[in-house]
Amino acid sequence: MSYVEVPGAKVPIRMWADPASVEDGAMQQLQNVATLPWIKGLAVMPDVHYGKGATVGSVIAMSGAVCPAAVGVDIGCGMSAVKTSLTANDLPGDLSRLRSKIEQAIPVGRGMHDDVVDPGRLHGFPTAGWDDFWGRFDGIADAVKFRHERATKQMGTLGSGNHFIEFCLDESGSVWLMLHSGSRNIGKELAEYHIGVAQKLTHNQGLIDRDLAVFIADTPQMAAYRNDLFWAQEYAKRNRAIMMGLFQDVVRKEFKKARVTFEPVISCHHNYVSEERYEGMDLLVTRKGAIRAGSGDFGIIPGSMGTGSYIVKGLGNAKSFNSASHGAGRKMSRNAAKRRFSTRDLEEQTRGVECRKDSGVVDEIPGAYKPIEQVIERQRDLVEVVAKLKQVVCVKG
Repeated sequence: MSYVEVPGAKVPIRMWADPASVEDGAMQQLQNVATLPWIKGLAVMPDVHYGKGATVGSVIAMSGAVCPAAVGVDIGCGMSAVKTSLTANDLPGDLSRLRSKIEQAIPVGRGMHDDVVDPGRLHGFPTAGWDDFWGRFDGIADAVKFRHERATKQMGTLGSGNHFIEFCLDESGSVWLMLHSGSRNIGKELAEYHIGVAQKLTHNQGLIDRDLAVFIADTPQMAAYRNDLFWAQEYAKRNRAIMMGLFQDVVRKEFKKARVTFEPVISCHHNYVSEERYEGMDLLVTRKGAIRAGSGDFGIIPGSMGTGSYIVKGLGNAKSFNSASHGAGRKMSRNAAKRRFSTRDLEEQTRGVECRKDSGVVDEIPGAYKPIEQVIERQRDLVEVVAKLKQVVCVKG
């Protein structure tokens, strides 16, 4: 499958999705993005769907400008996964204890740790750079500085919505650990603050959609946003690293006899900005619901809480700005899913998975998402599949 090109005002819209299958609201958002004066390219992933401000599953390349709503409010949200030495034969028949131990070690939902997690107490965890990272908190927007304590205690926590922690098996029976989370409340508040600043700037007053307000190069507002953006992206990466460290410690304790070892962790953002060069131009590439898939880059494309996920390797397709999808993508809104499905449906669709099956997560039911196999098939020119995973434990906030 290659892309379909749809005409846009300033650039063509390259779509790795069937345009006829994309809801009208998302198509209108994409057309709106294509009108921005600074835009140099727009690629659309097969998991595309309507999003707040900008479309989820869009890759926007701009020259001298960046749109904070096209990053999203969960700055740096992404995935981490690691293959272990465990196999299916090492697992107990009842996985409820394992799920409970994970939930005890890693706060979910709006929760936070009682005390700040010391990276030094995690087995074999690299502690370099932590003092410098927290030292840079003093340089972020004054509007969110009162959140310092909360930010420190939410480091190493999951959040809610589509975030998850999973214990998975690949097709050969090897166990993988996988998780999905971002920059928690501090990233959200930074994003909302800067979106508000951008919307008041003079150069954004004539835009077709106020949600597409941008910062432009060589302005103090752009400098402030870039500072806070890159700090929040690092927060998200470190948040996932701490969680993975806590997760690995749980697994070590629960499977002591097996003396578990872990391969290097695969980690990738899917809501972020990167400075990249294409066709001789230095561009700011915004991926909202998309991962980097440069040649040889490892990535993670999850399904939903009852379906498979994929470990992939990028093929380096410049037409997509070296990008691929970030997941299956929703096919219906959370409210629509709650109206359509019951807890009985959730139990049916998550059979064989140790997970929550209550009304609080019905909006995350597999039926609310696009079939992950179809999403993978539509991007065979963007990534190659390295491993297919199926969860046996799924922790949700």
